[in-house]
Amino acid sequence: MRYLIVLVFALVLSSCSSTKKIVENTPKEEPKEAVEVEAKVKTETILQAEEIPAATEVPIEVEVTPKVKETTIQETIIASTEAFNHNEWNKLLAQHVSDAGNVDYKSFKSSRKALTNYITSLGTSMPNNRWIKEDKLVYWINAYNAMTVDLILRNYPLQSIKDIKDPWEQRLWKLGDKWYNLEEIEHQILRKMDEPRIHFAIVCASFSCPKLQNEAFTASNLEAQLTNATKEFLSDKNRNDISENNLKLSKIFKWFKKDFEQNGSLIDFLNKYSVISISEKANKSYLDYNWDLNN
Repeated sequence: MRYLIVLVFALVLSSCSSTKKIVENTPKEEPKEAVEVEAKVKTETILQAEEIPAATEVPIEVEVTPKVKETTIQETIIASTEAFNHNEWNKLLAQHVSDAGNVDYKSFKSSRKALTNYITSLGTSMPNNRWIKEDKLVYWINAYNAMTVDLILRNYPLQSIKDIKDPWEQRLWKLGDKWYNLEEIEHQILRKMDEPRIHFAIVCASFSCPKLQNEAFTASNLEAQLTNATKEFLSDKNRNDISENNLKLSKIFKWFKKDFEQNGSLIDFLNKYSVISISEKANKSYLDYNWDLNN
């Protein structure tokens, strides 16, 4: 009996020892909260790693946008820039020419140096193939008028441009490497540009000529300036007397008849700019030309 009790006690101790070893060797289960936190950290780390490429692309987009805008602005500025700056001539006209086109040559003489500087500047930047037609027209119209005023000042005082010997043939002005005269500018350059209204823009310093505008011609405003000069000349009773059936015209329309018939008849041209509707059968005659100085 005593042996039986000892045997049972030994078996109980052996069972408890085995249970203890199983418990000690079994991995401990981590708290649920700890597992969730670790999973969340891992997830955020993965997401951040995936977002890195997208973040590096942002500066590239920012750099491209300003470059496109900068190019657009630059092209707009270039497109609206005059090929040549005629501000100096504009200032001289505003100072010495009235709204009616009368030129104060006496006061103009006090600005002779400024006029010479302007003409000299024309020679430093002459028209080239990159210039548009409007810029070329403006350059030569302003050059012709400035040189005509300079010719008068070289010989002032006088009563008429015809008091000067060969006024339109004198090569007095150097532009670039060439010496020019008024005849070449008018007939070999301006008239070949197929714009008949230049005859109301260039001025020969005479009473019967179109009036000298007291502002410089500019490429950006050329169409309006030429149209205005033409309408003013046609409506001036001292230069033209126009009615529906009877025309007393400036001899400019006789001398340069072909220039005004490029796109129709002379009457067609006149009707485009006259406030009076002229008949195709209107009688035409030409007024005497007054060469007295336009002062």
